[in-house]
Amino acid sequence: MNLLYRLLALLAMLVFMPGVASERIVSVNGTLTEIIYALGAQERLVGVDTTSRYPHEVETLPNVGYQRSLSAEGILALTPDRVLASEAAGPPAVLEQLRTVGIKVDVIKAEESIEGVINKVRQVAQLLGLEERGEVVIAAIQADVAELEQALAQYTSRPQVLFLLNIGQGNDLAGGAATSADAMIRLAGAVNVMAPAFEGYKPLSAEAAIAAAPEVILLTERNLETLNGAAGIMNRAGLAHTPAGQTGRIVTMDGLYLLGFGPRTPSAAQTLARRLRGLDEH
Repeated sequence: MNLLYRLLALLAMLVFMPGVASERIVSVNGTLTEIIYALGAQERLVGVDTTSRYPHEVETLPNVGYQRSLSAEGILALTPDRVLASEAAGPPAVLEQLRTVGIKVDVIKAEESIEGVINKVRQVAQLLGLEERGEVVIAAIQADVAELEQALAQYTSRPQVLFLLNIGQGNDLAGGAATSADAMIRLAGAVNVMAPAFEGYKPLSAEAAIAAAPEVILLTERNLETLNGAAGIMNRAGLAHTPAGQTGRIVTMDGLYLLGFGPRTPSAAQTLARRLRGLDEH
């Protein structure tokens, strides 16, 4: 009997044992992990995935790998009662395998808006039986949104922004409409220069970059390192010939903070709004 089947048998016994203490949870999405911490339920976490990087305490938990390429063995070894996942989690066969042995697998829909953040918090709170705590977290998010709106009302400029993504295969991708990057740029009171042209992430040509004429180039801190810093970025896809290239305007933020759409999103949008306008250099 291989390791997987031994683990399946062990987990099946645990699932049906009476008197099991508090629920053991594996979270395979960084935003969902943040929500669990915000709800004060982190003591239930027995494992996370590689996208779970906040708060820093999460680094002490066992890691089950990347959310899109999960292994049943790695998750089963932690004997969880529940797995919380985003729509990106997979492969589907692994999730189905977990359900087969009685593990609750809850897939939370990603909605890239403030209302979507509130929906995610409310869903997770209901699943964990923490509805009252959920409403407290939601009230805090709404207070942050009000603060964001007050800050945006003071700005007269609407920076023209290009979000640049590199996935390590040599292709520079620009974020168009219907992306988390586009949603964040709009939340920060700025304009995504690629949104009128296409949806999703598409390869960026020099001609398209020059025609879009971004004033600011936005990317994650990890991509800044991948592309060899500011000098490396300006050597790509004609960016040196854009207004952003001529002024050297590059803004970076932590990827999960910028694109996660979790409890910190209103705060992230306010940080982004300041940085896009040169009020908070980083």
